[in-house]
Amino acid sequence: MFTPRFTITNPILKHVGVIEGAKEVIDYAVMVPAWEAKFQEEAVVRTVQFGTRIEGNELNYSQAQRVLKGEEVIARERDVQEVINYRNVLEYIDRLGERFGLKGAGENASYGEVWLKKIHELTTEKILDSKNCGKYRTTRVVIKNSITGEVSFRPPLPLEVEIQIREFFDWLSSDTGKSVHPILRAGITHYELARIHPFVDGNGRVARGFALLVLLREGYDVKRFFSIEEYFDKNAEDYYKALQDVSRARGDLTPWLEFFTKALAVELTKIKERVRGISIDFRWRDRLGRQIALSERQIKLIEYLTDNEQLFMKKARKLFPMISDDTILRDIKDLMEKGVVKKRGSTKAAYYVMRGHSPRV
Repeated sequence: MFTPRFTITNPILKHVGVIEGAKEVIDYAVMVPAWEAKFQEEAVVRTVQFGTRIEGNELNYSQAQRVLKGEEVIARERDVQEVINYRNVLEYIDRLGERFGLKGAGENASYGEVWLKKIHELTTEKILDSKNCGKYRTTRVVIKNSITGEVSFRPPLPLEVEIQIREFFDWLSSDTGKSVHPILRAGITHYELARIHPFVDGNGRVARGFALLVLLREGYDVKRFFSIEEYFDKNAEDYYKALQDVSRARGDLTPWLEFFTKALAVELTKIKERVRGISIDFRWRDRLGRQIALSERQIKLIEYLTDNEQLFMKKARKLFPMISDDTILRDIKDLMEKGVVKKRGSTKAAYYVMRGHSPRV
């Protein structure tokens, strides 16, 4: 029977605390629907691009974005198909949530192999022969570090794959498995599916996708706003090292869970700060008695004024070095008309401050 072995260390506790704090801010932040949709769209592109690039896909962010919009790009056919496929995986995860009411399932969450096989089928569509899509491997494979090319792990024999997968899912759906914190359950899922390596290809994407499904089901809907794949790709050497460290530690998952929770903490913290900034317009809605729409530049101006109290045009130019004075002044004038900031002084000595009282609407 599968039983994961790990220790709850101080780094893990610290990272989980940061994650919970960031999650609370994100969950309770009221956002303009247009901004929420923008966050979600960006997160999908980053997840797809970085989730495939870590395994050698050469498409950059702009190219991946164009592919997802149905536009043509000059690139390897496989790279394009991998991006399309991973987007389809994310959409499948969303459909599972809509169909089965999975989001927030928590203690009632159970998992099955059919979802694992479907995620693999979508991941490898038009890349592998159809007879291998969604089917467990029947040949031996080795795991290589995509950075160094060295053989880092030899997965179980083909005859052991189905048995070990079944034992893992039994644990994941058991009361014992459900007693483990959801973030750690997702990390364990990622590692164990990567370790078993049940398919001939696409195992990394499948492992990350299924870990995302666990987070989604158990109240950590991180796919909506950020991409843990981005952290993995930008720290690829550490990513592979953390996976390999488990083998060196004779199956102790602690080093991997420290890395996994850190990745989640770092990325969610970044999103928390962005969400705080964008939520500014709703805080002003309370003061003005109506909702106002703010551009990214205007949010940046307000953030600066909140921290520094005064804004001179000289500083505004440094904030937006590629933006003309006329455009900056239009943004500021719009904020003045909305009652958010006011002007003090005149000519070259003029500067701007936040309004300290409820303005006339």
